[in-house]
Order: sequence, then structure tokens, then C-alpha cells
Amino acid sequence: MTDYTKSTNFATKDNLSSGNPLKIVKGTEIDTEFNNIATAIATKADLASPTFTGTPSLPTGTTAVTQSSSDSSTKLATTAFVQAVAQVLFPVGAIYSATVSTNPGTLLGFGTWTAFGAGRVMIGAGTGGGATYTAGSTGGSKDAITVSHTHTATSSVTDAGHNHTIPYGTGSFGGGGSSSLEYGSSRPGYPVATSSVTTGISVSTSVASSGSSGTDANMPPYVVVYMWQRTA
Repeated sequence: MTDYTKSTNFATKDNLSSGNPLKIVKGTEIDTEFNNIATAIATKADLASPTFTGTPSLPTGTTAVTQSSSDSSTKLATTAFVQAVAQVLFPVGAIYSATVSTNPGTLLGFGTWTAFGAGRVMIGAGTGGGATYTAGSTGGSKDAITVSHTHTATSSVTDAGHNHTIPYGTGSFGGGGSSSLEYGSSRPGYPVATSSVTTGISVSTSVASSGSSGTDANMPPYVVVYMWQRTA
């Protein structure tokens, strides 16, 4: 940006004596001054809607007009504008999470923040999966619990006993002795039956257990963060 520097000191001409040729203001002097002024003005920004080039910087402590937080134009942003936008993003009731323990009030420069949800994961409010969830309510357990239940098994074995029948064949005895066949007879004999007995089978029934219970057995994969809620 060019600053204007006067080339001719016109005031000193007034102190010169009459007839001194330097006392006369020349047209070239006036022309030079006007050219210098024109060059300086051409490199200045307009007060109304100026367009800057290069890398402009504002003086420390410069006060500007703060735009509304919904303004999406290319106007310059003030610190107040930045704060207003941040507060729109994090209104009262908002949740802030990070892996550093610094209170968001210190990081963001506004609001009252309290630690939130230690040891709990978040779930969306509303109705889903057959249940209704209200914002701010808590529930669930990190420990797996086996629901109380019973198993019933019945075993029965029925064996009324039985025997085996051994029939005689047909033919003649060639010698003496007692039997159910007559000596020398070729008639079929009478069958002989064994005594009635049971199998002696025994049956054992067992019910296997399933499932498990224990501490931290119901935890999904997780990552630990600090959570804060803005309360004011």
C-alpha cells in the first residue's frame, strides 16, 4: 500500500523574497503532487465494501461488526461470532466427549459443564427393539445374568420279562433213557421252555447346563472417553 509523500514544500515559497524564481509555483510541481496523490489513492482500500489483496492483517484490538451465527458469507469473523457459533453447536444439555480430562468450559470458553455418564455407554432415545428409552434415564447391567429356569427329563424302561422256547426235533432215540419222546418213537416231541427273566437294563438321564454368568461378561467392545454435559 503506497503512502503519499509531498514532493514540494509550498509553504517555504511564502518566505522567499519577491522576484526569487523559486517563489513561483510551477505547473510541473503541481502536476507531480497530483500524480503522487492519485497513485496513493489508487492503492488504498475503499471504506465501503473493500476488496483486499495479498495478506491483510488487522491491528491488535480491532473492533468489527459481529455477524449472526447463521451467516454463511465470506465476511470477516470476530471472536464473538466464533463464540456464538460454538454455543449453537453446544447448547445447554449437549454432550461433549474427548480423550483429555480438561473441562470443556476451559477449552471452549463458555458454559458450565459437569462430568457425565461414567461407566456407561449411550443409547438413542425413543422406542426400539420392543422397549422405550427416555433421555437421561439409565438401565442395563455390565454383568451377564443367567435367567432362573429348570429342566425336566423323564426316562422309563419297560421289560415284563420273557423266556425262550427250545423245541425237540423229530427222530428216534437209539438207546434207553427218559425223555418226552417215547422210546423208539418217530413222533415230534414237546417243546421245552426256559425260565422267565428280565434284561436287567438300567437307564441314567442327565441334563447338561448351558450359558454362563459372571462379572464383565456382558460388555460390548468399547473405548473409554471423558464425557461432559453442559448444564448452563
